[in-house]
Amino acid sequence: HLEESGGGLVQPGGSLRLSCRAPRTILSVFSPSVMGWYRQAPGKERDLVAVIAGDGSTNYADSVKGRFIISRDNSRRTVYLQMNDLAPDDTAIYYCNRNLGGQEFWGQGTQVTVSS
Repeated sequence: HLEESGGGLVQPGGSLRLSCRAPRTILSVFSPSVMGWYRQAPGKERDLVAVIAGDGSTNYADSVKGRFIISRDNSRRTVYLQMNDLAPDDTAIYYCNRNLGGQEFWGQGTQVTVSS
């Protein structure tokens, strides 16, 4: 069970911070989980945006490097995606993912729209 929040409408160049909570996941499961953000634009496949492992190591899609930052707070069972310098191409539904040992869970998604 993953709960995303923070999406919305923003102008080009603006910022948003997405949050993904896993309130029903115990700490011993959440902490080692790989947490990720994916996005799906209309008519396109769902693509990886950023992931953060249990040890804090991160990986980003080339299109968001230098603009987006993924972080996690295990005590809050929450992962964040700080999105800066947003562009219209970032418009998509953003999904949170939790993966532990190949077992995956997805959130419902939150809409991000970048438009003037």
